Amino acid sequence: MKKIFCAVAAAAAVWVALPALAAELKSGPQVGEKVPGPFHPLNVTGSEAGKKHCLFCSSGDSPVAMIFARSIDDAQTAKLIKKIDEANAKNKDLVSFVVFLNDSEKADVKIKEMAEKEKITKTILSVDNPAGPEKYNVAKDAEVTVVLYVERNVKANHSFKKGELKDDKIETIVKDLSKIVK
Repeated sequence: MKKIFCAVAAAAAVWVALPALAAELKSGPQVGEKVPGPFHPLNVTGSEAGKKHCLFCSSGDSPVAMIFARSIDDAQTAKLIKKIDEANAKNKDLVSFVVFLNDSEKADVKIKEMAEKEKITKTILSVDNPAGPEKYNVAKDAEVTVVLYVERNVKANHSFKKGELKDDKIETIVKDLSKIVK
């Protein structure tokens, strides 16, 4: 009887824990929220390269694709950035930038190399501390967080743990650009 009770109790514990295990990763400003405000990453590319510059401030009320990424040399992250950069080239109203949350000594050099290799021309690449900007609530276990917003209101948020960003997810993000650009 004890064995049956233990088995039932274990099954119940798993059943109760399943919703928590299946919960989506929440990272960054969520749909319906306002983007928290200014922050000043070190810009590696763009007109403000080599300077700490507020990309939030300079984008104003424009439609924005903002990406927080931890790994500079991840192939899927590079593919996502390239797709966003291509969309940016096609839509002059779209502003896009990537903030690499990385404190390695050579982060800026690696970012420049990635930009050249992938031919990233429109999307600004920058670097900030691993915690990310204060008030942006970038989850520690989020490898990539994509926030699409217009008039500083979040219209889409996609967050991925290491290894979760796949081609189908990238296509979903690109399709979601229609939520912020015409």
